[in-house]
Amino acid sequence: MGALSHLRVLDLSRVLAGPWSGQILADLGAEVIKVERPGAGDDTRAWGPPFLKDAYGESTSEAAYYLSANRNKESVTIDFTRPEGQKLVRDLAAKSDILIENFKVGGLAAYGLDYESLKEINPELIYCSITGFGQTGPYAARAGYDFMIQGLGGLMSLTGRPEGDDGAGPVKVGVALTDILTGLYSTVAILAALAHRDHDGGGQHIDMALLDVQVACLANQAMNYLTTGVAPKRLGNAHPNIVPYQDFPTADGDFILTVGNDGQFRKFAQVAGQPQWADDPRFSTNKARVANRAELIPLIRQATVFKTTVEWVSQLERVGVPCGPINDLAQVFADPQVRARGLAMELPHALAGMVPQVASPIRLSKTPVEYRSAPPLLGEHTVQVLQTVLGLGATNVAALKEAGVI
Repeated sequence: MGALSHLRVLDLSRVLAGPWSGQILADLGAEVIKVERPGAGDDTRAWGPPFLKDAYGESTSEAAYYLSANRNKESVTIDFTRPEGQKLVRDLAAKSDILIENFKVGGLAAYGLDYESLKEINPELIYCSITGFGQTGPYAARAGYDFMIQGLGGLMSLTGRPEGDDGAGPVKVGVALTDILTGLYSTVAILAALAHRDHDGGGQHIDMALLDVQVACLANQAMNYLTTGVAPKRLGNAHPNIVPYQDFPTADGDFILTVGNDGQFRKFAQVAGQPQWADDPRFSTNKARVANRAELIPLIRQATVFKTTVEWVSQLERVGVPCGPINDLAQVFADPQVRARGLAMELPHALAGMVPQVASPIRLSKTPVEYRSAPPLLGEHTVQVLQTVLGLGATNVAALKEAGVI
């Protein structure tokens, strides 16, 4: 049994941050009921190409984006703009432990599905709201998307080539990282609220904001600013506090060198055939290397071009200096460590036979992650959930379907 197999989650969220949190809870064993709009569903179902292909190589209705965040869930289609649909969602909330939603602030109150309304029928409910800017503040009513939050929240001021370099300018991260991080923080908050409920009793409202998460995750760069009053600048692939810690050219490409201490730098200098670097007062300590990076980095670049990436990686690994190649995703999923850890997997799928998935990174010795089902088709479990969870009879379900409520 999964660690959370005793819990039921009502997932009213769509796109990425909320669904990501719901998928983590589902992987850990929770029953997750995903409520979607009839006929349309989660926005990301249409965010393709690419779409999952069937056995004949034809595209199905399932976009790869949607498939990334909805494993192990049950899809129920309910139109809760209608009173009958609102009652169904309220009845499901009454029988749930957790609710996740990412509507605009106050958006669900019109349907009687806000926290204040639902806690009256289920005081034990943990209600997690995910918005761009939170439930309070001057921006609370604004919509927020990952890309704009990466800009507004400072991440793009730190990402990209330095000013003056070719191609200089702000660059977003290659995945919707703010959404992903918000999903992770939301999961942590939900688990904390569960621990409180188990200890003291009672549910609570969780207010999660993409902007809050983005600012919190600026980590050392935020502290670099707060302790100096100087806003950090873009350094490309270089590190603001450690040198050398960036990409370097090789005879056949590039590699990443991540020297974390002075001992590692001495070993690197020996492999590079420049042992004198480690004794040079300009480079002998990390503090000195940071101050003199403009002198050191060109020297290293001149040395690294004389060996291939494989030669650098093998020789530096042999002496314990962290380094690695810059892989594309084909190389990532072919990597022996990635394969040994089983990070690529497949699950049976109704339209395609099998659907590829990226495995959860969570490894628990007693309650391991479960892979019970592929991301569901739109409304695949509507009848099943209404009958088994709410106890509705076949006649009632048929009437709701006829009326277009489900």
